Amino acid sequence: MKALLAWAPEPFPEVRPGDDLVAAIAAALQAAGLAAQPGDVVVVAHKVVSKAEGCVVDLRQISPSPRALAVAEQARKDPRLVEVILRESVAVRRVRPGLIIAEHRLGFVCANAGVDHSNVGLGEEFVVTLPPDPDASAARLREGLRGALGADVAVIVNDSHGRPFRQGTTGAAIGAAGLEVLRSYVGEPDRYGYVLRVSVEAIADELAATANLLQGQAAEGRPVVLIRGAGTPGAGRAADLVRPQEEDLFR
Repeated sequence: MKALLAWAPEPFPEVRPGDDLVAAIAAALQAAGLAAQPGDVVVVAHKVVSKAEGCVVDLRQISPSPRALAVAEQARKDPRLVEVILRESVAVRRVRPGLIIAEHRLGFVCANAGVDHSNVGLGEEFVVTLPPDPDASAARLREGLRGALGADVAVIVNDSHGRPFRQGTTGAAIGAAGLEVLRSYVGEPDRYGYVLRVSVEAIADELAATANLLQGQAAEGRPVVLIRGAGTPGAGRAADLVRPQEEDLFR
């Protein structure tokens, strides 16, 4: 029998810029009686990673550009917020009242280029951005947790992304270290002997979405999830999940 287990320790402390996130994760797991094992996957919401790394913007310090003012009028958003979104983006794909779909400089296509007001905890004038290099963030967390937990765990940094043609958001891996992020079945037979030709599974995204169910979206305060049983050791990066634009039929 195959099983996948997941735990979200709570309560988790409030994270501020400069905090030791490794120590906070290790302490939360220990307080919950969770002893990490080799091969476990620790999924960390990007919001606490961003805050710990200081990826926080005070909108009172932002002067919107003429382009930001124009997009803000179309989107009916704070021009200062739009300026931050534009700085994080390489392209704006769609704009309508209440929504900006942008291509982040790391390749993710998502609402507001990942810039977010929610769960910042520093006041209404503050927003967070995505970490500048989420794969590097995951690698640093993995290295620190290896020592703090005494186990070789993998790490995923996840975020909630919408999807074309589907309602709602789901968890997506924006950073990864120590695991196989994509699993190709090309050339393998199915149970009836048919040889698969194009099947590639987004392992890291599936684990990110699993964690998202426990993390929640609002005031849950469960940014860290420990997953056991995935059996996905490897050396992939979340950057490998981004489809090259020349292969993208929707951009």
